[in-house]
Amino acid sequence: MNVGITHLRAFLAVLDSGSFSGAADELDVSQSAVSHSVAALERSLGAAVLVRTGRPRPTAFGEQILVPARQAVAAHAAICELADRRNGQPSGTVRLAAPPTACQGVLPTLLPRWREAFPQLNVVLLEGDDGEVEEWLRRGAVELSVLVGPPSEQGVLLSTDTFQALLRRDHPLAAEPRIDITDLDDDPLILSTGGCEKYVRQAYRLARRPLPGAHRVRDMGTLLAMVRSGIGVSIVPGLTATMLDHRLAMVPLAQRVTRSLTLTGPADRPWHPLADVLTAWCRRHPTDGQDTGPLPADRDLPLPVRTRPLDPRPTADTGSHREAPVTA
Repeated sequence: MNVGITHLRAFLAVLDSGSFSGAADELDVSQSAVSHSVAALERSLGAAVLVRTGRPRPTAFGEQILVPARQAVAAHAAICELADRRNGQPSGTVRLAAPPTACQGVLPTLLPRWREAFPQLNVVLLEGDDGEVEEWLRRGAVELSVLVGPPSEQGVLLSTDTFQALLRRDHPLAAEPRIDITDLDDDPLILSTGGCEKYVRQAYRLARRPLPGAHRVRDMGTLLAMVRSGIGVSIVPGLTATMLDHRLAMVPLAQRVTRSLTLTGPADRPWHPLADVLTAWCRRHPTDGQDTGPLPADRDLPLPVRTRPLDPRPTADTGSHREAPVTA
């Protein structure tokens, strides 16, 4: 039986990208080359590994070989990387997943420094919410993730982020040096469901207040558009400041709630050698760990398109919620 790494890599790329064309783009080969590689894998194994109708998905047998296939591809990459490191500079590709605030507030500074330190190393960035980046790391779709939480023994702290109120620039409280979270009681609250809600709840607990009814949205761009349009206010990580334009302002809260952003590899298996290289570099070159300040007032971001009018009244905190009909 001849099962090649190229065949396994094509199989995994189809599943991770969701299509043969996406796998071809990821692997920088033709779509027919991906199809031939998957077909060759199925001939070698004597069984189909993909269901090709609709979005490609693994067959029952394909599901069984998924974890060993990832391990084999990772082991092959690790061997090549060890050889490269022995012979000179680290080289190869490492996939990094991160939430939007890290992509906007931390990585634009970090990625160029990595590129300067390791010119032969290619970092591929995938943006997702907190749950997605954790899941991608767990199932081996990426080698590194920026996770919310304190660093593990191998992980490294990138930033400590303090939550602040997000207001329109013309809001009566926008110029205050600090406000109490209860000062926002008269404004509809807009919450990000991408991982921020538990920290907002913590801030209200510190104020001895229940979380008020709120609009809930997934996308940070949607949240910014809603605040910008005057639909309500929000409480967001300090790194959100890197995403603001002159129409929005952030104000510190009396209720101090922080989160940690940690660069880490998987908890349940050995790390890819390149993941070790990058985290070791970050440990030797720590960031200042401070919140990012506001942007210049002349920065103007495009508004998302609103598909229909929004009801500005928030829902009660009862489990049901109104998803904002806004598309970026």
